[in-house]
Amino acid sequence: MNFNEVVKQFDSGKKLPLVEEFYTLQGEGFQTGRAAYFIRIGGCDVGCSWCDSKMSWNPDTFPPVNVDEIVERAASYPAKAVVVTGGEPSLYPLDYLCNQLKSRGIQTFVETSGAYPLTGQWDWICLSPKKQQPPTEGIFMMADELKVIIQSEEDFLWAEQNAQKVKTNCILFLQPEWSVYESIVPKIVDYIMENPKWRVSLQSHKYMHIP
Repeated sequence: MNFNEVVKQFDSGKKLPLVEEFYTLQGEGFQTGRAAYFIRIGGCDVGCSWCDSKMSWNPDTFPPVNVDEIVERAASYPAKAVVVTGGEPSLYPLDYLCNQLKSRGIQTFVETSGAYPLTGQWDWICLSPKKQQPPTEGIFMMADELKVIIQSEEDFLWAEQNAQKVKTNCILFLQPEWSVYESIVPKIVDYIMENPKWRVSLQSHKYMHIP
């Protein structure tokens, strides 16, 4: 069974290929430090070389899980906030998941590359565009936060190209790629001081040694 055939199994949105779920603090971007329940969905064909969740790429590795069960577990935690990540969440219909979370008074947040049209009802959309598979045009004006990973100086141009497409109140972040953190952070600092519309995002969860 090929990648697309595996993904089509989840067309109803009532089951999803669940990689993992955990309660922790958001470590990146605008919501840093906020407690939330994370739902990681399997399946991604974007293929970032530096991805820190490559185990999530093959959706066939993760058996279908009932969304109602996922929502029940999420609702049992104090923070009524859920972050859906991946993998690539936009591969799947997420209206049912969001509707069920909303019915329990839970805020919904998503982290996506925007590689496919995004479904669902979201309180916050973090768009993290990737050069090898750019976002669909519709996602740019939906994004509340643009988070661009900076691995080399060439990525600043990519960041600016995407910043031109988002709405004016979208919050702009540059995030150092973890494996080159020491060498790229000084360049990010200098760039933001010259271009103060940007902010820096650090993977603070890695410093706190939490998921």
